[in-house]
Amino acid sequence: MRYQQNVVQGALLILLSELMFASMGATVKAAAAMGLSNEMLVFMRNLLGLFIIAPLLLRYGVREFHTEVYRLHLLRAALGLGAMYCFFYVLAELALADAMLLKMTAPIFMPLIALIWLRERVSRLAVLAIPLGFVGVGLVLKPDGDLSWIALIGLLGGLLAAMAKVTVRRLGRSESSSRIVFYFALNASLLSALPLLWAWQTPSPGEWGLLALMGLLGTAGQLMLSRGYAVAPAARVSPFTYFSVVFGAAFGYLFWGETLDWLFVAGAMLIAVAGIMAVRGKPRKAAPPGGQTDAEAI
Repeated sequence: MRYQQNVVQGALLILLSELMFASMGATVKAAAAMGLSNEMLVFMRNLLGLFIIAPLLLRYGVREFHTEVYRLHLLRAALGLGAMYCFFYVLAELALADAMLLKMTAPIFMPLIALIWLRERVSRLAVLAIPLGFVGVGLVLKPDGDLSWIALIGLLGGLLAAMAKVTVRRLGRSESSSRIVFYFALNASLLSALPLLWAWQTPSPGEWGLLALMGLLGTAGQLMLSRGYAVAPAARVSPFTYFSVVFGAAFGYLFWGETLDWLFVAGAMLIAVAGIMAVRGKPRKAAPPGGQTDAEAI
């Protein structure tokens, strides 16, 4: 489906989506503090998201979900799920702003992955973005103690998210946005159910409330992000995705008394600039039809 292009509307939708994602991050952090395991949080995020989004997608009819590339859908789900496990882990262990920023490292990795896998041309701007982004990552990691190892898990999550996004781009050659969203929600729910064979916990009423809120916020953010990229060029509105770090810093300060140091701020600025450069340097033909679908599903 093609939408009339509107940069202001697209930017507002992206801002709202990042507010939803930061709010979801705060909810995950609160639920983890109550004792819910990473396996439970990831499964419930996917299962509740599937319940919310399935009725919206099924209106397209059963034929819409016939696919010849199910293995690619399964790969996209596995990569996205791995990124989600990493992201939820660092949410529980690090300051909220740190976790949100490490999730935003994905654009730094994408040009190299797209070059190796899809044989896409990498622009000079994107090539310059890669070392700049890693300098920013180095400042954020603060390699002087245990924090660096936890942050490396967040960085791994960024790499897995980048691989998932490139898989979405590959799927976009033949698959519709609704099909990609549906199979991610379905496959991620099924795959994330496996660890519950040994990690199931029965949530308390209060924990059920947090889990429901987490699923609602994450799905709302996903839908707003997809619509934002559909109504405006990615290169014009992608800088607004970094507001999730600002929202995360605000929530972290209000609820947990978290503060930022100058190394984090400097690293965040470099990562944001690198991510914007990577997106602006992307070849026009690289974008899949119908927008970026659920590339930021986590």
